[in-house]
Amino acid sequence: MTTVYFVRHCKPDGKFFDDRNRPLTAEGMADSFKVMEILKDKEIDAFVSSPYKRSYDSIKSTADFYHKAIETDERLRERKAGKDSNTHEMFKKRWADLTFAEADGESIGAVQKRNIEALNEILEKYEGKTIAIGTHGTALSSIINFYEPAFNGENFMEIIDFMPWILKMEFDGKKYLSREDVFHIKKEYKEKG
Repeated sequence: MTTVYFVRHCKPDGKFFDDRNRPLTAEGMADSFKVMEILKDKEIDAFVSSPYKRSYDSIKSTADFYHKAIETDERLRERKAGKDSNTHEMFKKRWADLTFAEADGESIGAVQKRNIEALNEILEKYEGKTIAIGTHGTALSSIINFYEPAFNGENFMEIIDFMPWILKMEFDGKKYLSREDVFHIKKEYKEKG
């Protein structure tokens, strides 16, 4: 049995337009310690994260508690946003067709493919262990959809405000067994201009 705790990042500072280096707000940093409080008794063996600052920083206090380094994997990054991408209407359109991408953007199907590829390698490398993965809302939702195709755009809209969101998934080798919502804090998602 391999256990993965996915941690969707805490609240980021929307004033930063550099998606990769967008930091957490002060509130988000405080919430990262709540993540640590939830995970401190889970006997985590390894930490892996999206290279994006908000995901990395959301699990950093937990990794520090365990005296472990955080590996990063470029494939775990969030979906590349294109023009006019952060509206609820666009979210619905992308989820209705996983191959759809707005101009200069990335489809949910492409996000799913690279995230599952990374997850399969993590499951091989840490078989029988407990892992925490720092992730993003769309990336994590695409993983859930891979194992549970009924998880769709409506479900995504239900979790869009969860920052942070800790989701536990269990695997037997690479075989998906279950998922459990461990913890979340609801923060209002704000559409950009």
